[in-house]
Amino acid sequence: MSHPSTARRGVALSLLAAPMLALPACASLAQPRRAAITDFGALADDRTVNTIAIQKTIDHVAGQGGGTVVVPPGVFVSGALFLKPKVHLHLEQGAVLKCSTDMRHFPAQRTRIEGHFAPSFNPALINANGCDGLKITGAGTLDGAGRPIWDLFWKLRKAAPDPHNFANIGVPRARLALIERSRGVTVEGVTFKDSQFWNLHLYRCQDVTVRGARFEVPDDYKQAPSTDGIDLDSCQRVTVEDCYFSVTDDCIAAKGSKGPQALEDKDSPPVEHIRVRNCEFRRGHGVMTLGSEATLVRDVLVENCRVGPRVQNVAVLKLRADTPQHYEDIHFRGLTLDSDSGLIVAIRPWTQYFNLKGAPPPKSIVRNVSLVGIKGRFGTFGKIAPNPGQTEIGDILLKDIDVALGTGTLDATGAPGLRLENVRVNGKPLTL
Repeated sequence: MSHPSTARRGVALSLLAAPMLALPACASLAQPRRAAITDFGALADDRTVNTIAIQKTIDHVAGQGGGTVVVPPGVFVSGALFLKPKVHLHLEQGAVLKCSTDMRHFPAQRTRIEGHFAPSFNPALINANGCDGLKITGAGTLDGAGRPIWDLFWKLRKAAPDPHNFANIGVPRARLALIERSRGVTVEGVTFKDSQFWNLHLYRCQDVTVRGARFEVPDDYKQAPSTDGIDLDSCQRVTVEDCYFSVTDDCIAAKGSKGPQALEDKDSPPVEHIRVRNCEFRRGHGVMTLGSEATLVRDVLVENCRVGPRVQNVAVLKLRADTPQHYEDIHFRGLTLDSDSGLIVAIRPWTQYFNLKGAPPPKSIVRNVSLVGIKGRFGTFGKIAPNPGQTEIGDILLKDIDVALGTGTLDATGAPGLRLENVRVNGKPLTL
């Protein structure tokens, strides 16, 4: 039997120790782990290649159970970096994480690109695989330093025997970010600038939010090749909101597989449940493009966005004659246009890189597509046409549209379900 005074001392010590034991857990919740890349040797001199120092920072944070890698103000050059689960990336105001243009710092590997897995192509600047809950945030910049890479691309393409079919992945170049097989991803506030290839490539991701991000190439560069803003490759439940796009390829593209056996491709599930809202599209080949590699795309809504003055197309549905495609429930509404040129709608054949591989031409379906509540000025209404004998186009609705066009015509063939309701062009009702 213990002595009463001993028992009392034990209780008192337990009570005193209880708050002390709770402190580490509380402190951990209140102060998430953060590690600046400069603490691990990264130099902001716009010259030193900091890949080793930054990867060391990532590995350290991962080894501590997770946290945030911080890029402070300054220009930090790097090669390919690989995030790990529970490791986030934050770019402070004035921070620039810049691609090296020496492709030795992006050693080729097996990677997802253009609707398949290339056995040997360059990784991105930021790579994340299986990183559920990933956050890439801040007012800083991911800079692709793309101009010399673009110049090389056009030089080699011009010298190719068939420039129209010159392979995009024939020139080594890096995307800015590749996030794959991850859920609950947030990309917020970051500027994606001068990417050598695609800017933000999402592959097989779900429940993604891209908010307040910017995607830009220089105004004085006529055509920065393949500088798509966001590529939604086999993804579901993605929201893009309050973003800014000024690129020279597709602003947002839904992508998947391609070729006659595309429906058998288990690596390319449908692109579904996409929401794009409150964005500004200043320059680009298309606001929202389905293809060029895409098989099943369903439930896409683009709403309350501003478009112009250097956007070439608004709604683009690329119809590949060598790929079975199913585009359904694709809607654009509440758009304000402000451009002297461009097509509002382009649903038509796309033949670049065509290859049936000896198979018969596949059948495709385009169904339940609408443009509603469109106003402003643009070049022309556009074109709707199938791949003859291959594409069934039905239930297309144009409604509550009032636009001033340089050419007020809609070239529509092979779309028997096309409906026009309250559509005015240059002050007059549009009829087919």
